[in-house]
Amino acid sequence: MKDDLMQQVTIYTKPMCPYCMRALKLLKQKGAPITDIPAAFDAAKKAEMIERSNGGRTFPQIFIGDTHVGGCDELMALERDGKLDPMLNA
Repeated sequence: MKDDLMQQVTIYTKPMCPYCMRALKLLKQKGAPITDIPAAFDAAKKAEMIERSNGGRTFPQIFIGDTHVGGCDELMALERDGKLDPMLNA
């Protein structure tokens, strides 16, 4: 199965966030195994997100394995530059 070979992706999201939806859509198209953590209205999960991302407070915050990617714009830049697939398949 493809997922077994890919890095686990953790994404902290907010409901109805267009950037979250766009990032999730791309990751799903890639077949990445995704853990979606709705953090916008959960103080503990939001604090965890901010700590893990070294202060990132916007949604989404995306991690591939233990590597903090950033938000949707950074994820799309990785895809545009051909760097996302190698990260997912590392």
